[in-house]
Amino acid sequence: MRWLVVGAVVAMAGCGVVPSAETRATEAARDKARRVGNVLHTLQVRTAEDIGRRAAGLDGVDVMRVSGTRTDDGPGVGLVIRVEAAVARGWPSPEEMTVKRCFGLRIRPDREWDETPGRVRCPSGEPLAFAPPPKDPEIPSERLEKVLPRVPAGGTVDEAKVRAAVARLRLDPAVHTEFGTRDGVVGLRLWFKPRASEALDCVLARVAPGRTSVWTPSRIQRMPGEGGCGLGNAF
Repeated sequence: MRWLVVGAVVAMAGCGVVPSAETRATEAARDKARRVGNVLHTLQVRTAEDIGRRAAGLDGVDVMRVSGTRTDDGPGVGLVIRVEAAVARGWPSPEEMTVKRCFGLRIRPDREWDETPGRVRCPSGEPLAFAPPPKDPEIPSERLEKVLPRVPAGGTVDEAKVRAAVARLRLDPAVHTEFGTRDGVVGLRLWFKPRASEALDCVLARVAPGRTSVWTPSRIQRMPGEGGCGLGNAF
């Protein structure tokens, strides 16, 4: 018997102690939380509500706490999420062991990809619930084309009349407007930043003697840094 005990000790020292089922389940939960952090990773500015809502929409993820205001504000947006993981335990007829563990995530522009989250104490109470996101406004390009003045060739374009025509559309307050006059031509742009898209939603218009035009720049022109939605493009 003594030799059996010594042999078992030597074997454990040489091969390492096998992690318990609970330890393996906790690490599986940590790996799941790490992947959640990758999903939430963004270089765009997002509000705490946006991040929390996105996390809560992932399968098997409970959002227990949200802190901060925006991803670009100070430390960013903090989350405590609760995830579930299961592993097999026992032999020769293994059973499934399921655990729920909480981890802290910090979402900010300089967050490293694939960052390993730390385990935290699970807050008491039920997971947070988030209302559906507000719908993005629409830019009524067809109606805009109908209301803009048509100036005959050789005529004079009046910026005040263009502004008045756009005012009659009663645009959503989230839609930004910009007007300008250059060499007898009035340029106009309408735009807003969609919640779930990198590209701006943008419509440009040009009112000139003999021709009024309304169009939407291509998606690549509306991406950040491309400048295809500037008022100058309308001219």
